[in-house]
Amino acid sequence: QISDIHTGSFFDTQPTKDAVALVNSLNADVILFTGDLVNEKSEEALPHMENLKQLKAPYGVYSILGNHDYGDYVSWPSVKAKADNLEQLKEIQKQLGWKLLLDEHTFIERNNQKLGIIGVQNWSTHLHFPKYGNLQKAMQNMEPAAVNILMTHDPSHWRAEVLNNHPEINLTLSGHTHGFQFGVEIPALKFKWSPVQYVYKEWADLYKDGANQYLYVNRGLGYLGYPGRVGILPEITLLELTKA
Repeated sequence: QISDIHTGSFFDTQPTKDAVALVNSLNADVILFTGDLVNEKSEEALPHMENLKQLKAPYGVYSILGNHDYGDYVSWPSVKAKADNLEQLKEIQKQLGWKLLLDEHTFIERNNQKLGIIGVQNWSTHLHFPKYGNLQKAMQNMEPAAVNILMTHDPSHWRAEVLNNHPEINLTLSGHTHGFQFGVEIPALKFKWSPVQYVYKEWADLYKDGANQYLYVNRGLGYLGYPGRVGILPEITLLELTKA
């Protein structure tokens, strides 16, 4: 899992080149990108396309949109200009070879077994972030697989809709919080703190509810606002699914 690349924040293309090389070195079966490719405009991704095209996995690269991908934080000259920006972002991901999931689901099949992947647009419980996603639409006519993964950018979606209504979703992958790009982590003591925890109950790492429902919140690959991180480092997550 990678998340929150925020290409518009980088001063050059070397960071995405290095990140892609590191992701590919992990030899993952599938790569899941959980939103925020840009900060404000789709054109921010253009200089990084040659690097991002190199992301490779046997079962492909799947992606969703984050709150920054819609152009909501720009004063556009017209409604059409904003809509065109979003369409360009979708086209960019298509040219990258990514499978952008817009409130829809798909399956990965291997050895006569299926892994369900569900992707929704941005959906948040916080009023200043948009509710574009529709989980019910994404799962319409879906016959759940033995294991089902939901990609949803904002982790607040997990408690709001997933836990109460969709026990068939085993793992939810989110990003969005960046761990506030500031905090303290001491892995040996299993201690982590960030101001973002006063806004988001789940903001980094793995969470579990009940017997078989998990959420993983990625800290993000890029940055937004101030150019850096203090205590909360960028993250590429390698997840391994194993039999119980």
